Amino acid sequence: MRIAIGSDHAAVLLKTRVIEALKPLDIDVIDLGTEGDQSVDYPDFAKKVAQAVVSKSVDFGIAMCGTGIGISIAANKVKGIRAALVYDTLTARLAKEHNNANVIAMGGRTTTPEDAIMMIEAFMNAKFETRHQKRIDKITALEGDRS
Repeated sequence: MRIAIGSDHAAVLLKTRVIEALKPLDIDVIDLGTEGDQSVDYPDFAKKVAQAVVSKSVDFGIAMCGTGIGISIAANKVKGIRAALVYDTLTARLAKEHNNANVIAMGGRTTTPEDAIMMIEAFMNAKFETRHQKRIDKITALEGDRS
C-alpha cells in the first residue's frame, strides 16, 4: 500500500509521528512536506496530496493542517478528490464506507498521534459500500456543474 501524506507547519509533528508509526506496517509513505515549523500555506500541500491521489501513484492521501478543516476544503477543490475531515474512528470508517473518500484530513492541533493512527487504520480497513454509489456519482457530477 502507498500513501501520500502532507501537512502545513501546524501539523508537522503529527505527520512525523504518523509516518514513524506506519513504516513498520510495511506501508510505503510518500512524505510531500512540509518540513519544520516555518509558516507555510496549507493549500500548497493539499494540492500535492490530491495530485498524488488523482494520478493514482498512491492508494489514498492524508492531509493535515492545524484543524484539518482548511486543508480538506483545499483538497476538495481538486477534481476527483473526496477529502473527509475525520476526528474519530467512526468518522474515518464511514468516510470510506459511505463516501469512498480518497483523502482523509486531520488536525495537528486537535488530534493526538495515537488517535491519528487508529483513525488511519479504521479508514484502511473499511470497504466502500456500493449502495452509496449513486451519491458518489452525484458528487462527481458537481465537479463539472457550472450552473
